[in-house]
Amino acid sequence: MGAIKQSAGDVAHRGDDHPWVRHAARVGMAAYGLVNLLIGWLALQLAFGDQSGKADSSGALHELATQPMGAALVWGVAVGMLLLVIWRVVEVVFDHEWGAAVKAALYAAIGVSAIQVAIGDGSKGGTDSWTAQLMGLPGGRLIVGAVGAAIIGYGLKQVHKGWTEGFREDLEAEGQRGDLGSAYVTLGKIGYLAKGVAVGVVGGLFVWAAWEHQAKKSGGLDVALQTVLDAPAGPVLLFVIAVGILCYGAFCLARAKHLDT
Repeated sequence: MGAIKQSAGDVAHRGDDHPWVRHAARVGMAAYGLVNLLIGWLALQLAFGDQSGKADSSGALHELATQPMGAALVWGVAVGMLLLVIWRVVEVVFDHEWGAAVKAALYAAIGVSAIQVAIGDGSKGGTDSWTAQLMGLPGGRLIVGAVGAAIIGYGLKQVHKGWTEGFREDLEAEGQRGDLGSAYVTLGKIGYLAKGVAVGVVGGLFVWAAWEHQAKKSGGLDVALQTVLDAPAGPVLLFVIAVGILCYGAFCLARAKHLDT
């Protein structure tokens, strides 16, 4: 009986090392990289004064849908996000990495957006609509404020991961060698720093909405980047963040190739 338990434990510990899980994670990470590259591109357009597209995952998916074979590409992103959700759920179940649950929720949200865009239903709702619903609950302002604080914490974690190069553990040793490996690390450092700042601004908007008791003051990444644009020296700051998000997207592609689960 002891041997059986030990064997089961070994299998569970190796849950995210299973070949099919690794392949699923690689495909999903490539799709996630593509989404972030498009977000970075839209943010860059916004920095130069073009406000025709939303610089968030929904806007990126709508942009993708306009390309040749766009519908197929959007469905591909949806499948990729589902694969990432499966990967993170495996980590939670087998390796008890509870932080992976947050990432699973993020990937699931992008996947749902991709499905909505693919079926032509991607323009409904918004961050402020469900924030308003939360505000209407008993203690709703505290809930929204707590959500904002959690998002800020996640953003700070991303900044820390970029500053300390903690993302190196996500790359195989092969992906860190030579000039190309150095380039991957540089992309990761810049990308995580920029993404962390952008996410932190999103969290700040939730805290502000809770403080002012106005759901419309909250918003996702698109609203956060617009807030940066409206700040002093906003276009320059947004340009820097946009380049950083592009770097993050490129790093995700490198990570897909050299993924160390």
